[in-house]
Amino acid sequence: MINKLARPYRLAALKLICLQGVVALVAAVIIFVGWGVDASLSAIAGGTVAVLPNFVFVIYAFRYMGASKAKQVFASFKRGNGLKFLLTIFLFALIFKLYPVIFLPFFCSFILVMFVGLFAPVFFNH
Repeated sequence: MINKLARPYRLAALKLICLQGVVALVAAVIIFVGWGVDASLSAIAGGTVAVLPNFVFVIYAFRYMGASKAKQVFASFKRGNGLKFLLTIFLFALIFKLYPVIFLPFFCSFILVMFVGLFAPVFFNH
């Protein structure tokens, strides 16, 4: 069960995940116009490798809030961060193994989506 105190922060983090998804799609469309379908699919894959682990982290990290739940907050952040790291590695390996990726659009999209999180305080109040 989600703590009621954590709900606004979880919603703000989910808004950030949605913003990252939109940035990944816009980058894929721009790359599609400039380089074509294969490069665009590589950009979508790079955006997905960035967005999906962040979504898993948000689900785990913002379950609990408050001083009385400090151990649960720490455990959920630790679990979420570990899962994010493992899922990122797994997705990189899966994409590189199963799909012929064009590296420049893939990594540009991945890095662009990751930088959106750095500028989150500009866009959101929480």
